Amino acid sequence: MQGLVHSTESFGSADGPGVRFLIFLKGCPMRCRYCHNPDTWAGEGGTMMDADALLDQAERYRSYWGPEGGITVSGGEALLQIDFLLDLFTRAKARGINTCLDSSLAPFTREEPFFSKFNQLMDVCDLVLADIKHIDPEKHKDLTGRDNANILDCLRYMSEIGEPMWIRHVLVPEITDVDEYLYRTREFIAQLKTIERVEVLPYHTLGVFKWDELGIPYTLKDVDPPAPERVEHATKILRGEFQQA
Repeated sequence: MQGLVHSTESFGSADGPGVRFLIFLKGCPMRCRYCHNPDTWAGEGGTMMDADALLDQAERYRSYWGPEGGITVSGGEALLQIDFLLDLFTRAKARGINTCLDSSLAPFTREEPFFSKFNQLMDVCDLVLADIKHIDPEKHKDLTGRDNANILDCLRYMSEIGEPMWIRHVLVPEITDVDEYLYRTREFIAQLKTIERVEVLPYHTLGVFKWDELGIPYTLKDVDPPAPERVEHATKILRGEFQQA
């Protein structure tokens, strides 16, 4: 079995615990307006690789990982290639490698055959880095092109089955950086039982050049990154350190 790989990075320090080998898969059903990797959207191009070849490459750097490091698979959206992802993580666990999935959860469904495969995947996944793009369904659709009902359902389900999670939330001025939405997001997060960490990621424009190269209109050109105090404010809300007045 092979997967369509966009790229790899040898020393990731912001995508899971410890130092990690990052694997970016091709294909994504989302069209997030702030995406910094639009070159991963298409389910074509890239390089076909099998799991053992990727793991052999990753293990060259194993001595740098420390006790918490391992591999993180991102995208694009890795769950679009769930068969390959399941094979990769199963083989990684057989080698004693810590596994982390960075996902928007957009492909999640309780329909078969996906649901059974997802449950098998969770058995060999040590941690999920889960993105909450926007808590409001209509705002989510405007931001990403898709509804968020199945994503929130997936988060609830992972909590029920005991899957460890980190929650990530991109802070975009006037879109997600709105107190009403931040408190609603916090209210949702508070229902989940397996959250180990909540991270606020400031919106940035470092990937705009890729949109230009691909000839895709970038609709947030007039939006500046959030001020540090707004990032701190949002972080405190999402971590439950601020209560709504």
